[in-house]
Amino acid sequence: QCLLSGSWRSDTGGRMVVSILNKDGRFSGSYLPGSVASNSEIPTSPLHGSQQDAGLFPQPTFSFTVRWRSETAQMTAFLGQCYVGTNGEETLHTLWLLREAAESPAEDWKATR
Repeated sequence: QCLLSGSWRSDTGGRMVVSILNKDGRFSGSYLPGSVASNSEIPTSPLHGSQQDAGLFPQPTFSFTVRWRSETAQMTAFLGQCYVGTNGEETLHTLWLLREAAESPAEDWKATR
């Protein structure tokens, strides 16, 4: 069974801490991207999300958003699945989208990465 709560590190050095999941699968926590993980002056950013019931789905899907604490208006959405390998190790596979605020509808095309 894959449990999302706890501490995670990404391939790029980012750190994510997920609180205990509520009974309905909701969770919150914090995220610090790998590009700034070594800088202790950068604050972590809050995250909020939900996961499928791990009792029903041993390798559940999940989603969460991160509201960045930065000078620019940015949010990131993550969507993924938690896998348990044959050795019992849990791994998260995700797809993410970063959205920055656009100055106008004409600039909308370059606001999502």
